[in-house]
Amino acid sequence: MDRLSVTLAAAGFCLAGPALASSDEAWAEFAAKVEAKCLAAAADMLEEPAIAVDPFGTESYGVAILTGKPKGAEGQVSYLCVMDKKTETAELGSELGADTVTVTIPAK
Repeated sequence: MDRLSVTLAAAGFCLAGPALASSDEAWAEFAAKVEAKCLAAAADMLEEPAIAVDPFGTESYGVAILTGKPKGAEGQVSYLCVMDKKTETAELGSELGADTVTVTIPAK
């Protein structure tokens, strides 16, 4: 093997390490954190929200979708939520009415 091939192989193993090192427990803790942060972000907007969390998110963000009855109004609305993995700050997208998207999240 030439030097470049060895270097590329070593780099590949180093980059794969963090993904392989994540345990089921660590991913469950991550998902719980995303859920808590997103529910807190939506606390003033939804009554008894249902939430579905992407168990892994993206490389940079935890991702979830929340749905429920808007506070002080009728109907059903949904929000996309992203949590920055570095800062752990959650943000919601704009309100999506049932005329835009219909989300059904099974009860836990």
